[in-house]
Amino acid sequence: MSVHSKRKSIDQITEESKHHGLERCLGPWRLTMLGIGSVIGAGIFVMTGTAAANFAGPAVILSFIIASIACLFTALAYGELASTIPVAGSAYSYAYTSLGEGFAWGVGWLLLLEYGISAASVASGFSSYTVSLLHDFGLHVPDFIHNPMFQAAEGGYDMGIIFHYRLDIIGALSIFVASFLLLFGVSESTTFNAIIVGLKLFILLLFIGIGVFFIKKSNLTPFIPPSQNLLHFGVPGVFRAASTIFFAYIGFEAVSTAASEARNPQRDVPFGIIASLIICTLIYIGVSLVLVGIVPYQKLNVSDPLALAVDAMGQPWLAWIFKISAVIGLCSVVLVLLYGQTRIFFIMAKDGLLPPLFGRLHPRYRTPWSCTIVLGIFVSAATAILPIDIISDLVSLGTSLAFAVVCFTVIWQRNAHPNIHRPFKVPFGGFFIKGIWIGYIPLLGIICCCGMTIPLLVDTFRSLFNHNPIPAILLCCYSALGFLGYYAYGCHHSTLKKTINTQSKE
Repeated sequence: MSVHSKRKSIDQITEESKHHGLERCLGPWRLTMLGIGSVIGAGIFVMTGTAAANFAGPAVILSFIIASIACLFTALAYGELASTIPVAGSAYSYAYTSLGEGFAWGVGWLLLLEYGISAASVASGFSSYTVSLLHDFGLHVPDFIHNPMFQAAEGGYDMGIIFHYRLDIIGALSIFVASFLLLFGVSESTTFNAIIVGLKLFILLLFIGIGVFFIKKSNLTPFIPPSQNLLHFGVPGVFRAASTIFFAYIGFEAVSTAASEARNPQRDVPFGIIASLIICTLIYIGVSLVLVGIVPYQKLNVSDPLALAVDAMGQPWLAWIFKISAVIGLCSVVLVLLYGQTRIFFIMAKDGLLPPLFGRLHPRYRTPWSCTIVLGIFVSAATAILPIDIISDLVSLGTSLAFAVVCFTVIWQRNAHPNIHRPFKVPFGGFFIKGIWIGYIPLLGIICCCGMTIPLLVDTFRSLFNHNPIPAILLCCYSALGFLGYYAYGCHHSTLKKTINTQSKE
């Protein structure tokens, strides 16, 4: 067996997790708050409007339900793996035990889209809500410091893209602030996060409770607008919107990246994953219903749609409270996403697949400080340059593929290690094909997650022929960089490779 396909055993990966040097300080509710803090972010504050205006109309409510069902299958798979393999690294670590090192690197590279690049989309939303809030106080912020260099054309980026001499400086600064907070320790960061999550939950419930009285039935008719193009409106548009907002749910499995810092990971991590997903799904459905009921979906193609809805209510006091909460809340999402990405890179560096720079711990705060700084610079640059439309689709693509790998890993581990102790198991069992166990839930998860990638890929390559090659170029370049990164560095410095070579010499 080649080094690239060599897998880590569960015993090996669990033993390595005992010597990571990170502090175990997170209980079940802090982990749940960590998940909620990441989930309730750009997906609900920003992408709901874009998905409704461009793809689904009022039926964006159905899109959230479809995406949540796909995520539920994945959450149950994460729950089983987190209870069986209580280590940091999320899908990367799980892939190392099932698909091997080469695939594990690929998943780690996808997770950079899921966590690092999605932090850029959240920062973009933070910038828009900040500008809207400042406008309410009579302060005008020039366009050239709060808009990215590239902007999608009217009707979506698949219709073209526009270049401007400007940078989203406000969004980039939010990345720097979150990175700075992460340097001082996970306990302090998650305490700050828990306070902000409570604020976000309160303001969103307030938005639902008050906004329900301002819903106009005319805004909900037709519930599914007639199809206008291949993936715009109609039933196909509902699924296209689901693939767009799929990344809104990524936070629930950010909990698994904290396994090395959980006090009782086998019990608390599955609890945090599933609890955060259920809570956030209910809130998403309520918020999206109120949003499209108050504002006609055609007007929602903005980066601060909920602020638009609050303004339409004609309640200035609520507008101020809501926008202030959105600004602070989106900061907490950036914090959690960057936290998850730094922990994944930390584990990859310990495996030798990334340079040692990413695995250095601060002598006092026990945080991967150099990794946090490098990632903060990279993500802030993406925030300043790229529009949220392109970012969200790239994130959804990476998330879908990573989730599919997680579901497959459950099937692999059940067949490779049928007798291992599993404190939590995916429900409803499975069936056998030629002696191979296939679980119903993991299989449905794989089908749903792979299905989410189809509309994204179709739109990406459609835009290539609509005078907008940037999404396809970004996707191809990102894939090529990942391939070169592994074969130029990772496979030559792999800790696993060194272990194999040592054992073969003996």
